[in-house]
Amino acid sequence: MGDVAQRLADIVGEQHLLTGEAVTEDYAGDEALVGEPVKPRYVAKPATTDEVAAILTTATEHRIPVTARGSGSGLSAAARPHPDGILVSFERMNAILEIDTTNHVAVVQPGVTLSELDERTAESGLGYTVYPGEMSASVGGNVGTNAGGMRAVKYGVTRNNVLGLQAVLATGEVIRTGGKIVKTSTGYDLTQLVIGSEGTLALATEITVRLHPRLTHGATVLAPFSDLDQVMAAVPAIVSSGLAPHILEYIDALTMAAITYTARLSLGIPDEVRDASQAYLVVGLENREADRLDGDVQALGELLSGLGATDVYVLEGGSARKLIEAREKAFWTAKSAGADDVIDVVVPRGAMPEFLGRAREIAARTESGVVGCGHAGDGNVHLAIFQKDPAKRASLLHDIFAAGMGLGGVISGEHGIGRAKKEHWLELEDPAKVELMKRIKTAFDPAGILNPGVLFD
Repeated sequence: MGDVAQRLADIVGEQHLLTGEAVTEDYAGDEALVGEPVKPRYVAKPATTDEVAAILTTATEHRIPVTARGSGSGLSAAARPHPDGILVSFERMNAILEIDTTNHVAVVQPGVTLSELDERTAESGLGYTVYPGEMSASVGGNVGTNAGGMRAVKYGVTRNNVLGLQAVLATGEVIRTGGKIVKTSTGYDLTQLVIGSEGTLALATEITVRLHPRLTHGATVLAPFSDLDQVMAAVPAIVSSGLAPHILEYIDALTMAAITYTARLSLGIPDEVRDASQAYLVVGLENREADRLDGDVQALGELLSGLGATDVYVLEGGSARKLIEAREKAFWTAKSAGADDVIDVVVPRGAMPEFLGRAREIAARTESGVVGCGHAGDGNVHLAIFQKDPAKRASLLHDIFAAGMGLGGVISGEHGIGRAKKEHWLELEDPAKVELMKRIKTAFDPAGILNPGVLFD
């Protein structure tokens, strides 16, 4: 393996290759709550696509596992490396190559963070609308997991906002897919195939993302409900109202108490209303004109009152911002509270009440705690799982995932399968689909070096 280390050093430069004690714990995994961190044998930090291609060519030649890493903010253990493998860290490939205001796109390298892209695009009055809750996340990492977030109800997830890629195959071949075009009917859509593949098919080295005009006026409305089913019934009515919310979240009472306490946030809700509330809806509206926004807020308030909300609060700018930030950091709140896992099942929006009811029943049966919040506008339910016993937790997760799939949903809407949910997915997914995916994997990566152990055994 000494020859491999020398070849990697020749590719990226000795100062950009870490081995042995120089490999820190930060490279040993992501933010998944399950499993143990694993240090890779090598950490290579390429600066160019050619360097990535040379690394993968070397890895294929020597049959060395390769794991890609952005910011390490994922929740599925997809960035947990192999102990004998190469971790390709994209921290040096962090350039914003172009902001194209004519075609409303940005071209970036995978190591660019969402906060960096947001700052640069703001100068042009445009914005990248994927906000998965952690602005230090990298665009490349978002591509790997098809990240979503609160704004997906209006703008979609990563795959709806990535138009093209430059990517390196395991063989070292470099391909370009898509581009600054908004439609294609020309062969297989390889862009969409790579997005969400969790580093198992190819490594993206350049990403063309869609930008949207920034709407300068916004409002956040908070509506408490005394019954969770009322919250779920209100969601389709809001979506079909024509108000086009860019945020539509539900938060159960326990999670709301936790995130507001952690954020030291007072929302001005009277004690009697708060004590009687089982769940809340948070609705974000935006517009280019203040008068139109005011009219939409008024219409939303009337709609929520008619749908059973016990009250309606239009939050002031500071409180609104802090509540959204607290909701985005709900994972960290759950982690600090001792959660044993966090899941993100997605079901058809209309099936959310039944799914949440089944999840509560399963939790009670296994003497577990299941609390959470979610993207009510698109059916993506985020649940914090509290169950220390591994066997009980495995049974709980299996049954919750099966319940979601039985209602027409899937195990993960935006976190990915990775290593953390792989066993459940393989047990519950249609075997014919799994075998087809394995054949696709072999076509992209014949030596099987890209993220082995993620998705498949």
